[in-house]
Amino acid sequence: MPHFDVDLFVIGAGSGGVRAARIAAGHGAKVTIAEEYRVGGTCVIRGCVPKKLLVYASRFAHEFEDAAGFGWQVPAPAFDWATLIRNKDAEIARLEGVYRANLDRAGVTLVQERALIAGPQTVHLPASGRQISARTILVATGARPHGLNIPGAEHAISSNEAFHLARMPKRILIVGGGYIAIEFAGIFAGLGSRVTLLHRGPHILRGFDDDLREGVEQAYRKQGVDVRLNLTLARIDKTDSGLAATLSDGSRLEVDEVMLATGRAPYTDGLGLDMAGVALDQAGAILVDEESRTNIASIYAIGDVTNRVNLTPMAIREGHAFADTVFGNRPTRVDHTLVPTAVFSTPELGTIGLTEAQARERHPRLQVYKSQFRPMKATLSGRDERVFMKLLVDGQSDKVVGAHLLGEASGEMIQLLGVAMTMGATKADFDRTLAVHPTAAEELVTMRTPVA
Repeated sequence: MPHFDVDLFVIGAGSGGVRAARIAAGHGAKVTIAEEYRVGGTCVIRGCVPKKLLVYASRFAHEFEDAAGFGWQVPAPAFDWATLIRNKDAEIARLEGVYRANLDRAGVTLVQERALIAGPQTVHLPASGRQISARTILVATGARPHGLNIPGAEHAISSNEAFHLARMPKRILIVGGGYIAIEFAGIFAGLGSRVTLLHRGPHILRGFDDDLREGVEQAYRKQGVDVRLNLTLARIDKTDSGLAATLSDGSRLEVDEVMLATGRAPYTDGLGLDMAGVALDQAGAILVDEESRTNIASIYAIGDVTNRVNLTPMAIREGHAFADTVFGNRPTRVDHTLVPTAVFSTPELGTIGLTEAQARERHPRLQVYKSQFRPMKATLSGRDERVFMKLLVDGQSDKVVGAHLLGEASGEMIQLLGVAMTMGATKADFDRTLAVHPTAAEELVTMRTPVA
């Protein structure tokens, strides 16, 4: 048997890599993990967690306005960007410390430098000049924002820089139509910026149910977000007062910041994957099988670097399954088909299962249940908002195959719906569940008549 320095070397200490390292160590493996930036990865350091904190901050403006309808007299509020960023940074530093402590407690060795693959079972650390042999290598480097190849692109920021701006922009152009663009549009609008959202397609949030896509667009326009569709960004120019963005229709916007949220690319460049012969797809993602193994038997990959389902909980699930399979003698495969997810726009949305368009293709006897109503809170606040809910049911089996929500707490509700649908819940199961009154969620168990 050949001798190896470690049983497992993990490249990337994000949520997926850290979970894989800890679980493998718990199974008795000798594990080293390398991280070139900060422990916690995109989600913890400059993604899901700080973004959700900024979402909370942005929603207080609505709360202050709504309070009057309930009898509260609130003085004109004042917002301080620097305080928010300082407090956010303190929380992220605390969480990074927790991640580091968890690795240490699990007996995982942390190497704080860039790691490259030098062969099927060899890792090179350029900064220290070390070579480490590993029985198994796991790549968990995630993805990075990719920009646009246009004149003046160097003047734009990505979501990475948006978390560390010295001052809040009074005017901002956000380019993109996915999770990141939509969430930051809601954040900056709620904090008082004048926001223009630019998307090249006919509707935002490609891949989501059409009712949700159009619902968010309508809600954002009501809130004053300038949503511009079927347009692209042609160039960015520096001006005396900020930036000038020229659009594909020839129009020109004067803004303080341009944020590019046009997608993320798997972080595989320069990792040395070619040295080991690891196969990539056309997008640069690592090709893996159902157990996250690459075409090289000793090298695995999980998370966004594989471009399967690019969500932090999925990376964590994949990392755990990898460790159980390879080091715990518990072969485990991850289901990538039924995935609950939320977009923390305002209003936020939650979704799981098939869109209506997909469901109609797969289920000839599809039943569609919809409910749209004014939330109870808005009856006194006077806010012009609606809650939307949709259930898609296979009329043959009665199984719920899709659920789509738009409104307050949709993220919380879709997590619980995910449990029911993962268990194979039918519409009859929903119908015999007692409603909790008065809540918005009770609509999910009281819809009786399909609209289609």
